[in-house]
Amino acid sequence: MSSDEKKVSGVAAPDRMAGVEASPGVAKPDPVLVVDSVRRSFGGLTAVDVDHLEVQRGTITALIGPNGAGKSTLFNLLTGFDRVDRGRWTYEGTPISGRSGHKVARAGMVRTFQLTKALTRMTVLDNMLLGAQKQFGERMLGSLLRPVWSREEQSNTERALSLLERFRLLDKRNDMAGSLSGGQRKLLEMARALMTDPGMIMLDEPMAGVNPALVQSLLGHITSLREEGKTVLFVEHDMDVIMDVSDWIVVLAQGQVIAEGTPAAIASNKQVIDAYLGAQEDDVAGAQEGTDE
Repeated sequence: MSSDEKKVSGVAAPDRMAGVEASPGVAKPDPVLVVDSVRRSFGGLTAVDVDHLEVQRGTITALIGPNGAGKSTLFNLLTGFDRVDRGRWTYEGTPISGRSGHKVARAGMVRTFQLTKALTRMTVLDNMLLGAQKQFGERMLGSLLRPVWSREEQSNTERALSLLERFRLLDKRNDMAGSLSGGQRKLLEMARALMTDPGMIMLDEPMAGVNPALVQSLLGHITSLREEGKTVLFVEHDMDVIMDVSDWIVVLAQGQVIAEGTPAAIASNKQVIDAYLGAQEDDVAGAQEGTDE
């Protein structure tokens, strides 16, 4: 990937991280999300125990770790889909700890899910229109002022159609969302998240269950978000994908941040290899030995 493809607001994304130490909880030059002392336990099991984490504005940050490391739980906490035992976090300098999911989204931080949340018995276009926020016609008084909400509805429809075209779903706009393939539903969920024009997008395993033919399309959409100046934080297990598109990687293990750094720094981090990458390398080595036999 060329440096031109990683431009953010006139500054190449990797350059923004130049000089940032590869260590857990390190301060970033311009963080958009700052997390402090976030804890979440289930019974006697501590699922998340993050002392400090900052996400740099305008970059693609990957959140990785072995199964059960607490990645999706952390996503749920930060986006209002679960409640912390304690802790606080800010987005764009504004405290959003404990806010509900829709209030977090309204603040400008939206997320997708590992299992897509498309309403299968509604059309693709209607799913998109549901993503638009603060619609005047949803209010009792506003619903009586047709000239006002009809203009807003037309504007929302135009934006929805534009996004569907961008994600190559325009010809599916009148189809039921339930008729889409798994990969197309991932595209729809990403497109719907953009209806609010968020500043930060959090993607929970965007490649899970996606046909290989659509993986490159999804990757292209993710990198284009960065090029538009948006911040991306995503959970993923495919290390090829992670190393290809990420500017920065955060590694979780047993709910704690054990490492941070550029893809090159993480790939050579012994603690990460022992906790996560090493297990995959063992699997690959075992598969190769079996093939040799």
